[in-house]
Amino acid sequence: MTRLVLAAAITACALGICAAPATAEPAPVLPADQSISVTPVAGLAFTLVRAGIKGMALTIVPIHQFPAFDNVITRESGWDVFATNPSSGAYGIGQALPPEKMRTHGIDWRFNPMTQIRWTYDYMVDRYGSPEGAWAFWQEHHWY
Repeated sequence: MTRLVLAAAITACALGICAAPATAEPAPVLPADQSISVTPVAGLAFTLVRAGIKGMALTIVPIHQFPAFDNVITRESGWDVFATNPSSGAYGIGQALPPEKMRTHGIDWRFNPMTQIRWTYDYMVDRYGSPEGAWAFWQEHHWY
């Protein structure tokens, strides 16, 4: 849940709508072995965060390439800035492996969706020629 709140705050600030909540209650801290169920409100918040991050991507990815970019990212990370593959350690929106390679696009690569989007788009262009090439490869191999 903390990652969701952080992602929402980053997205809101990136969109220029930063605001402090009227009442700030500390988030509950759970032991690492306890899970949290996602409430409908949290689900809605994540949907809004994801929509905001997709909007940011549209400022980088050409509109005609966006459907392919979206298809790959939706399957790789679900647009989660903090997505981590437990097997490989791949990280972020574009599932960079090793994650540190996103440093080339900014020191804030661990949490900034814009940095991750820039890196991911450049990766797709460099390796596959375009997001369409990355999507075609993904459809055949189920990874990119």
